[in-house]
Amino acid sequence: MIDAMYNYRQGEIHSDEFNKLCIPFENSLSEEQIDIFHKILDCASDTAAAEMRAAYNVGFKDGATMMQEIQD
Repeated sequence: MIDAMYNYRQGEIHSDEFNKLCIPFENSLSEEQIDIFHKILDCASDTAAAEMRAAYNVGFKDGATMMQEIQD
């Protein structure tokens, strides 16, 4: 349930700074280098997403524990 709540609240995040850096850099790469670069970006994105999901879960459970302690 916590994962579903996290995924529901997740939205599109756009970064102008990323685009300013990434597009000219990609234009300087060969096709093979672009493929490798995209795989690296995918790995970084997957890792960041997993870390955020885990932190959300821990934070939610910690919050629920604190609320329960206050009620007791």
